[in-house]
Amino acid sequence: MTTTSIATVGLEAAPSRLSARLATRPEAQRVLDLARDTFIEGYRIDMGPLAAQLGVDRTSVFRWVGNRDALLSEVLWSLAVPTLVQAERATEHLTGAERLADLLTTFAHDLIVADYFRAFLRREPARSLRLLTTADSPIQQRFVATVEWLVVRDLGERPFGGTITPEELAYLLVRVSESLTYADLITGDEPSPERARTAFRHLLRVD
Repeated sequence: MTTTSIATVGLEAAPSRLSARLATRPEAQRVLDLARDTFIEGYRIDMGPLAAQLGVDRTSVFRWVGNRDALLSEVLWSLAVPTLVQAERATEHLTGAERLADLLTTFAHDLIVADYFRAFLRREPARSLRLLTTADSPIQQRFVATVEWLVVRDLGERPFGGTITPEELAYLLVRVSESLTYADLITGDEPSPERARTAFRHLLRVD
């Protein structure tokens, strides 16, 4: 039986065709692994070069993993998961709203300072915002589900006396996280972990 955790809750809530294939199709996993390495090295993910490195044609790569957006989405989430896990471990000494605020701050900070991630945002600003911040995106769906799980864990089923639902609070926290993490693309401001920390602590009523 699968035990839900910060590493699994998002994918369980919003699986994709590609995420399902990854569990049973090693060729799809090979493409994802190579694409992930390419992304971390700071390069653009393109299907043609991936196919060439794997010694197959482009048609095979598309058949294995779908289109470029589908592959990019899974690459991005595969990098988000260990970042979330790391943030969770860094806040194990805290409890309640303070833990949740610090966990979200740590996650935002790690995204802001990741050079390869910022390179992607600068290289493909429109695509990155579409994949990361729209309701149709599996990434946002997974992030909201993960934060909702954290809200219930750290604040209970009726946060703040039931004045807001866990789902509503999670969505609000995610939108704040997005607006501050991607501030340079949305408003032209410099992304700021300090502003993120202030916003999260205010929203979560942490003194």
